Amino acid sequence: QVQLVESGGGLVQPGGSLRLSCAASGNIFSIYNMGWYRQAPGKEREFVARMTRSGTTYYVDSVKGRFTISGDNAKNTVYLQMNNVKSEDTAVYYCWAAGGIWGQGTQVTVSS
Repeated sequence: QVQLVESGGGLVQPGGSLRLSCAASGNIFSIYNMGWYRQAPGKEREFVARMTRSGTTYYVDSVKGRFTISGDNAKNTVYLQMNNVKSEDTAVYYCWAAGGIWGQGTQVTVSS
């Protein structure tokens, strides 16, 4: 059984940077085909970024050019580098893996 554990969330000022990590453990073949979603208060959970097995990356339009998803297969870890963050990036960020596997979430708050 695969487990995902996120870390790296916290409070950051607008324009600042933050890096989220998602460590996968258990019976995982590859850290690819994983991604990130987020859920802001009172809103639906939305897709943020995904990385396929071929290494192709996808982003929601609102984070393109600011966020970067990457992975370290040796460490079974996926990262989300968040640059130039905005107040609207405030949300709980969830790691996702193919097969409907979710992490517990990590809070990101963008505020001055």
